[in-house]
Amino acid sequence: MSALICGSMAYDNIMVFPGRFQEQILPDQIHILNVAFLVPELRREFGGCAGNIAYNLGLLGGEGYAMATVGDDFVAYQDWLNKQKIDGRYIRGVEATLTAQAYITTDLDDNQITAFHPGAMDHSHISDIPTDAGISIGMVSPDGRQGMIQHARQFAEAGIPFVFDPGQGLPMFDGDDLRNFIKQASWVAVNDYEGQMLQERTGWSEQEISQQVKGLIVTRGAKGSTIFSGTEQFSIPAVVAAEVKDPTGCGDAYRAGLLYGLLNDMKWEDTGRLAAVLGAIKIASLGTQNHSFTPQSINDQFAESFGYQLGL
Repeated sequence: MSALICGSMAYDNIMVFPGRFQEQILPDQIHILNVAFLVPELRREFGGCAGNIAYNLGLLGGEGYAMATVGDDFVAYQDWLNKQKIDGRYIRGVEATLTAQAYITTDLDDNQITAFHPGAMDHSHISDIPTDAGISIGMVSPDGRQGMIQHARQFAEAGIPFVFDPGQGLPMFDGDDLRNFIKQASWVAVNDYEGQMLQERTGWSEQEISQQVKGLIVTRGAKGSTIFSGTEQFSIPAVVAAEVKDPTGCGDAYRAGLLYGLLNDMKWEDTGRLAAVLGAIKIASLGTQNHSFTPQSINDQFAESFGYQLGL
């Protein structure tokens, strides 16, 4: 049982401004905004939804492949994947492009200014879903617009059930696009803000969306998550983290737990709780792929959080 995760591989360039944006930006001069921030702290992290989800799924012992398009500068990231024993057979290079890049500046109030260069990600449509590779579950996560549409259609035509996880790519699509994604998908995963946008653009309520898929998963940060399946609704509490360092990538860690549960036919309650444990582990670490765990450590934390053994 293996999963194919279609989405981005990206470098996250994270800068910390030791001040407050509001002290540098004059409200009455917004129309001629020209500011510069000295950022003595800079980290470059390996990221992107497909890479993050595959990383977490691998730590769980699940079999998953990232399918992404990357640029000429992917060498360092590829070396990292090799060290983590993450299979990159469906990662395809695009000449004369850069791997997707996020430039994130955070101030002392945790406000963020982000610029994103999609680079090779915009070429994701050059890769097709492998229909003869034993893929049992797919995921369509944020990627190039044409690629997301194409991969969803190819999963559906091949009869491979998949999770539609639009994430920050959701604004690229109108109501017709999103309704079509939902009709093709077996599961839909969004955070609460994306869930509201999805409802507004499709004109469908949470209940109407959930009736068209096997499961609608809505994450709500510190408030936990809610899973709608048929006439059932499961409220999954958040797991208390050892410390809160960096929320970036928590949603991807959660989705790795979701995929693991789907691959192993776990009950929704167990799947959601496993996903919540992974989110709590991730938030205690800076970056999206710097945390680590084993199936046994997950079993221990699961039992501590929920009072029974999961048995990974």
